[in-house]
Amino acid sequence: MLSSTWNFIKRHRRKFIFAGVFVGGVYLLGKYAQRKIQEMQEREAAEYIAQARRQFHFESNQRTCNMTVLSMLPTLREAIIHHLNSESLTALLKTKPANKLEIWEDLKIISFTRSVVAVYSTCMLVVLLRVQLNIIGGYLYLDNSVTKNGTTPLAPPDVQQQYLSSIQHLLGAGLIELITVVKKAVQEVLGPVSLKQSLSLQELEQQLSQIRQLVEEGCASSKHKSLSWYMMPDEENTLASQACGLTENDVTTIKLLNETRDMLESPDFTTVLRTCLSRGFIRFLDNMSEFFRPPQEDSNTSSTPDRLSHVSLPLAKIIPIINGQIHSICSEIPSHFVQDLLLIDQVKEFAANVYETFSTPQELQK
Repeated sequence: MLSSTWNFIKRHRRKFIFAGVFVGGVYLLGKYAQRKIQEMQEREAAEYIAQARRQFHFESNQRTCNMTVLSMLPTLREAIIHHLNSESLTALLKTKPANKLEIWEDLKIISFTRSVVAVYSTCMLVVLLRVQLNIIGGYLYLDNSVTKNGTTPLAPPDVQQQYLSSIQHLLGAGLIELITVVKKAVQEVLGPVSLKQSLSLQELEQQLSQIRQLVEEGCASSKHKSLSWYMMPDEENTLASQACGLTENDVTTIKLLNETRDMLESPDFTTVLRTCLSRGFIRFLDNMSEFFRPPQEDSNTSSTPDRLSHVSLPLAKIIPIINGQIHSICSEIPSHFVQDLLLIDQVKEFAANVYETFSTPQELQK
């Protein structure tokens, strides 16, 4: 019995060896596949968690952007009113001075200038803070999620403060230059227009379009390459101009400023800013349309563009309305004007692209 069994095994030993190798191979392959599947599942779970954490951080960062914009609007409004003080002129008119017509002419230019500047600067504030806070947000995500091995933080607190303080250019020298350019354009377009001349909403829109054209074409042909100059000074006017004495934080801040400047000079940023400006001036005219309703119109009748085009107001009556628009445009209480800007899809997409760029480790970018 044992002999026959042994003979059988010897005759078929190759088959037994092959079967053993096959079964062993299948077993090892199964264990290998199981381990790889487990590793892949763990990697996918880790990637999902990381992506969810990143998305949560991004959304939180966008809420911070919105709150920061709203918190800075009163400062912007006060700066514009300080440089374009129409209130002193209106107070002077109440005293019935001899040069009343001259004061009205000054009030016309200042009122239009400060409303146009308010639209430009508010749009700039929205998009500039979107860029700056998403650059910082991306670096903070890397600091908290990637560089926990004792390396130098990409955006330490001192650097964040120094970098974000560059917004003062828009509220200071940039705003003053913007006021100068806009005021010149307003003078050229509206200077010859009589205070008694009546304008419809459509004609007012045409006047604003001419002012915008002069401002934006002037930027393209002057020493300032684009509207981005009003948001950030030239490189030689920043910390980079210091030949020596730069600390490590200064160097990091300069790097952030240069990266921001590159973003501001990109075609995508130009497109986003133009979209904001178009939306801003549309909302501005919507606000003005409330004052161009036909007298007989009741609250249940809609104001169509055709009906509004037949309503005209003397320029002298439009001036006080224009003059007060700054309080609606630069309002820290969420208004339709600011909400429209914050909810523009192109702004959201651009912010996501900036955050994606700066929250991705450099080795992955390469």
